[in-house]
Amino acid sequence: MRVLISFIVLIALGGVNSEEKWWSTLSLYQIYPRSFKDSNGDGVGDIKGIIDNLEHLVDSKVNAFWMSPVYPSPGVDMGYDISNFVDIDPLFGSLTDFDNLLEKAHGLDLKVLMDFVPNHSSDQHEWFQKSVKNILPYNNYYIWANGSIKEDGTRAPPNNWVSVFGGPAWTWNDQRQAYYLHQFAPQQPDLNYRYENLRREMENVLRFWLDRGVDGFRIDAVNHVFEIQSLQDEPLSGDTNDPNNYGYLDHIYTKDQPECYKLVGEWRKVLEEYNKNGGHERLMAMEAYTDINLTMRYYESGASFPFNFGFIQRLRNDSSPNDFKSVIDEWMERMPDGSVANWVIGNHDQKRVASRYGVERAPGIVALLHLLPGVLVTYNGDEIDMPDNYVSWEQGKDPQGCNAGRQRFEAASRDPFRTPFLWDGTTSAGFSTNPITWLPVNPDYKTLNLEVQKNSGDSQFKFYQAIAELRAWPAAKNGDLHTYVINNNIFAISRALKSQRSIYLVLNFGNEVLNLDLTEKIENMSEELIIYRGTVNSGLPPGSKINPKSAEIPARGAVIYVAPEMSRNYGVVML
Repeated sequence: MRVLISFIVLIALGGVNSEEKWWSTLSLYQIYPRSFKDSNGDGVGDIKGIIDNLEHLVDSKVNAFWMSPVYPSPGVDMGYDISNFVDIDPLFGSLTDFDNLLEKAHGLDLKVLMDFVPNHSSDQHEWFQKSVKNILPYNNYYIWANGSIKEDGTRAPPNNWVSVFGGPAWTWNDQRQAYYLHQFAPQQPDLNYRYENLRREMENVLRFWLDRGVDGFRIDAVNHVFEIQSLQDEPLSGDTNDPNNYGYLDHIYTKDQPECYKLVGEWRKVLEEYNKNGGHERLMAMEAYTDINLTMRYYESGASFPFNFGFIQRLRNDSSPNDFKSVIDEWMERMPDGSVANWVIGNHDQKRVASRYGVERAPGIVALLHLLPGVLVTYNGDEIDMPDNYVSWEQGKDPQGCNAGRQRFEAASRDPFRTPFLWDGTTSAGFSTNPITWLPVNPDYKTLNLEVQKNSGDSQFKFYQAIAELRAWPAAKNGDLHTYVINNNIFAISRALKSQRSIYLVLNFGNEVLNLDLTEKIENMSEELIIYRGTVNSGLPPGSKINPKSAEIPARGAVIYVAPEMSRNYGVVML
């Protein structure tokens, strides 16, 4: 029985994908435009700054990038309050600049994804202004409700729904004499996808950018786009006594409605219009922070893949090898047949990987995600082990933090994850010629920056480049995945493909150097392994041969080994 169980597990974690796609082993890089590179000295990053530094993405061995919103916006939620879905905010440049970006990126063999924000617009959008005035057909583009009148004569919202940013999810509009729904900020009214005209309008937004040549979309907050029509109160969660806190309610009526999946299928049909005549498939990646069972349904609804936030939501600096194995195995086993896995290291809404796991452990985590099968998603700055930066209440820009108040600002704000990229040791870390930037630059930028790491013999960026190159190996692209808990501090994976060199990654979460016999848990290893790379300051010279029965793993570090010859056997877990 134990042998049978082992066999089943290995099969479940086996092939990556039955049908090879151009994005099956994609390395996808997120650019946060405000913080990537400022070309005109106003202290805010822009499109020309991205154009001028696309070579960095090539150096980082990525294949594609997606940008956080660059649409016209009042800037209440850093661009996620969009006042025009088919233009570029002058803060970032122009449509001509965007076209130039596409041209240069494609010339460098980089694919470009837009951030599509379907749940809401800005309250300054022309559609909302006309909806307020009850002008057809825009009167139904948003979700309006009358609410009720209390016994004391005051108005009350239609229900108890709470905004993600805190406070009621309904705001009264005097001109329309009705409440409108906003799952996020009051300046971000929710669009009404039960109205066909609105759905067709948003499909045309997709076509506008596809016509310009984008290669796909990252879909923002897709599980928020529908709410229950009856507008019932949501039940209490029991997690907090604060009725203005988003965690006060169990969001069974404002998230993950069945219609969300059908809508994704409609968008897929739009994207398929562009690859009917031999064009490449357009990618569609879903952002949905939700239960894994609900997440997996996006695979079968038309999405290329739903983002896998397991390494963000479920793992921390003190997580055990068993925790890591559980997160990886669960995703691989839950995916529908023929699907492509993906692994998100970080994004603009979450603490940076160097701050979540610690600057010493983070490189090993980054290496792990590089060597797992499928798509890798990296946030700008992760390649240099860039940590969060302190942002004070006075400097804050994020509405999620500002709305939480001074006392809770640091706990709620996403500003520390969004500070400027550290290019070099010049003014504002080379991000801008302006000493005053939209968010403060990390004060350690003189020693922590890309230029220093490029010129160093042993740096996180050079480690990042090395593991990125390893992703191109056949075993890393198409090999079977096996996960191993070696002991309470050691986690390992292997990638094995018949007639190809096997790859092994061993991570030490402990605070002491350990000497291990890897063959105790991994069978059919060759009598010697070659050190491909160790994390920074490991002191392990690349190319050195070691006996797998006596493998030295640095404290809080990781080592990548490769087999000296092509593999004829697959390693199996010894239970």
